[in-house]
Amino acid sequence: MSAHPRDLLIGDIFRAGAAAVPERVAVALGDRALTFAELDVAANAHAAALAGLGVGHGDRVVLWSATSVDAVPVFVALAKLGAVFAPANALLGTDEATAMAALARPTLLVVDAVRAEAGLEIARRLGCGLAVLGAVTEATTAPDPEVPALRETDPHVCFFTSGTTGRSKGVVLSHRVNYLRSHPGSQLEPRGATVCMYPLFHMGAWTMALSAWQQQTTAVFVDRADAEVLCAEIARWRATRFNAIPAVWRRIFEHVDAHPDAAAGLASLRIVDSGTSATPPDLLLGIKARVPGAARRVFYGSTEAGAVCLLRDEDMEARPGACGTPQHSVRVRLDPGTGELQVQGPLLFDGYFDDPEATAAAMTTDGWFRTGDLAGVDAAGFYSIVGRVAQVIRTGGESVAPVEVELVLADHPAVADVAVVGLPDAEWGETVCAAVVVRPGAEAPDVDALRAHARARLARFKLPRRVVVVAEIPRTPATRQVQRALLVEQILGRIQDQPEGRLTG
Repeated sequence: MSAHPRDLLIGDIFRAGAAAVPERVAVALGDRALTFAELDVAANAHAAALAGLGVGHGDRVVLWSATSVDAVPVFVALAKLGAVFAPANALLGTDEATAMAALARPTLLVVDAVRAEAGLEIARRLGCGLAVLGAVTEATTAPDPEVPALRETDPHVCFFTSGTTGRSKGVVLSHRVNYLRSHPGSQLEPRGATVCMYPLFHMGAWTMALSAWQQQTTAVFVDRADAEVLCAEIARWRATRFNAIPAVWRRIFEHVDAHPDAAAGLASLRIVDSGTSATPPDLLLGIKARVPGAARRVFYGSTEAGAVCLLRDEDMEARPGACGTPQHSVRVRLDPGTGELQVQGPLLFDGYFDDPEATAAAMTTDGWFRTGDLAGVDAAGFYSIVGRVAQVIRTGGESVAPVEVELVLADHPAVADVAVVGLPDAEWGETVCAAVVVRPGAEAPDVDALRAHARARLARFKLPRRVVVVAEIPRTPATRQVQRALLVEQILGRIQDQPEGRLTG
């Protein structure tokens, strides 16, 4: 417990839930579930066991595990102890996981049974302790830990994220920041379960779960983002809230269109969310058609900044491609020289763990976080993400400036408008893609035609490998800048199962 009762501490969320709704399910995955009372008791037992393994206030504990109910008592126990929870990507191999975990300089590594052997090797390399989920403690009860020195400004979690260089950084969030990011307000309005598609190494999973737990309702996890599983869990728990990235929403579309009974199971949803720098308008219309009783929301934000902008349901059709207006407790501005969107406010992260140089590079001299995103804003205050500050495509180890390629392709006789973007590619990192609007009466150029047109003026690695024919290039209304993030989302939504070359439609 804190000696300062006014501090916002994550452990208090679970103490309150156990007191107010002890028999209500707090967390579920498949056939396993823990009520708020059971979770609080299990967390206290885990806290005692973790303290016995040398974990104390300010120490860091790395979790390397698939999504599991057993991870939640560990999460709560660490919050009560004032230790830092640092979940590593469960998809990594041993060497990659070692490198990621090493950034946190952990006192303890916690793994699931599948990773126990590899975890032993990682713990040996890092010189830390090892514990296995499900076997952290044999005790059934223990006192609620007393940590008088714990403050709301102390670190609560460290989420590993990669920047443009691909080098991982540990994003540190304090108890206060995580509490405020998930706080529902002073009045707990009735709401149902939240189904969460995100894995437990992702900030989104814990933010959504904390939001549910602050509301004293159920967070339902899944072991994979499978459309059939997600739809079944939404129906089973009569969930009222659901958030999915665009790719998962498209899987759900395919599933419910093929199984009308699954569509009926989504009827309990009242708030449905998505979140990228640019969510395609056709996807938002698809959500409305399949979940007509729910209000749609699109969030733009990051691990470092939390939720920055929100696009509400009533504004979506009028402002396609926008990411909305700034949220409460958030101030935003555009750098006058570059157009970069910058953020300030109490929801910002506390810096990158043990990396003052990266922290300094991410902040302006007057304390604003650099998102790295280029943005535009219309007269009504709605922001749109138009690209990245580092607006280069990295393909096969080479850098390509989109504007340079666009200038060459724009004078092709069949091209009325063109934008060049990088698409993710397993072999090349990114592949150069040209989105073209065809002149009336002209034949759409294929990839060979555009490459032949540009070959004399551009190096081979700058030539497009794919051509996408579009009706129009998405641009901001005021400045006519290409909304590259939105364009990429639109292309990726259409490109599945299509051969390399020209994609029409």
